[in-house]
Amino acid sequence: MANVCPVCNNPVGPEDSACPHCGFKLQGSTQRFAPLQFGEDQLVAAAKTKPTAVLHVVRGPQTGVSFKLGDQKLSIGRSPQCDIFLNDMTVSRTHASVEPVDSGYEISDEASFNGVWVNNNSIDTYLLADGDVVQIGAFCLVYKEE
Repeated sequence: MANVCPVCNNPVGPEDSACPHCGFKLQGSTQRFAPLQFGEDQLVAAAKTKPTAVLHVVRGPQTGVSFKLGDQKLSIGRSPQCDIFLNDMTVSRTHASVEPVDSGYEISDEASFNGVWVNNNSIDTYLLADGDVVQIGAFCLVYKEE
């Protein structure tokens, strides 16, 4: 509890629920706080934390399916051996890859026939941002950081 009333700046006791001078209710009022102190090493560690990310299929044969991205490089393609299996003839056997980098996730075309498109732009390698729309063959996926 404050030593002075935040309204009239008159002294108040720790047991007072209201200021004896102006009547301001002290209970439930906003309390003072001190900002947290972070060391440089804590700020650097927090800045390097990767977001949890997901690719959501929003159009194509597997609409509604989501693929969680982790800390390993994932292959994307029509081959059942791919980590993200997109079963359609418009997708190359090994079409693309997505891998974690310091600032998030990067998607790369793996010399596919139809290419990888992000936000309607053909890409070779692209650093994904929350909300990006990725098109791989007949599949449309949305990248979300959660």
